[in-house]
Amino acid sequence: MILLRHDCLVFKTMDGECIPCSSEEVTLEIIGDAIGMLDEHVIKQASAGVLHYFKEELGKTTVTIAEFAGALERALRALGLNVQNSASEPAPAARQSWRIARSNLSELAGGAEQAMELVFFSRLRAALQEAMRESPDIVHFRGLKPCVKQLLGAQRWTHGCQSLRDQIVDYLRTCFDNERREADCALVVC
Repeated sequence: MILLRHDCLVFKTMDGECIPCSSEEVTLEIIGDAIGMLDEHVIKQASAGVLHYFKEELGKTTVTIAEFAGALERALRALGLNVQNSASEPAPAARQSWRIARSNLSELAGGAEQAMELVFFSRLRAALQEAMRESPDIVHFRGLKPCVKQLLGAQRWTHGCQSLRDQIVDYLRTCFDNERREADCALVVC
């Protein structure tokens, strides 16, 4: 058995053929020419989130293109983009109005410097707990990259920035998993 790259899924086509492909390539194919009108970073993050959802949360390595397209559409809608694709079925009426709890990570960092990262992480957990009290469909934390640079006092993106970014995302995922329990809710960090 051949191992898939970490950024790949096996996509099942309508004819039953299974094709391993990176989530970014499939995302570009789904979005098509509209990609030029969208923020590339947001699209990459949404694609990575959908990949994580299928691989880590659902434990799937094989999905249909329609499943992936539907999940990508929901992720992009959660980020405030109005998208519709022909591969997915229309959203049920109850889900057309998402309850989204939004937080800005840069505001949470608010003056915290490298020595104050512990203060930031406690603020982050408190913000997540507050958001979860609202029983949202989606908890959206934005401003990850500026927040990391602010905490480290960095002008440019470095390996240290990437490491702190990963720590923040892992911490949020862990806290989110502990807080959501049985709630049907999604976490978006970009």
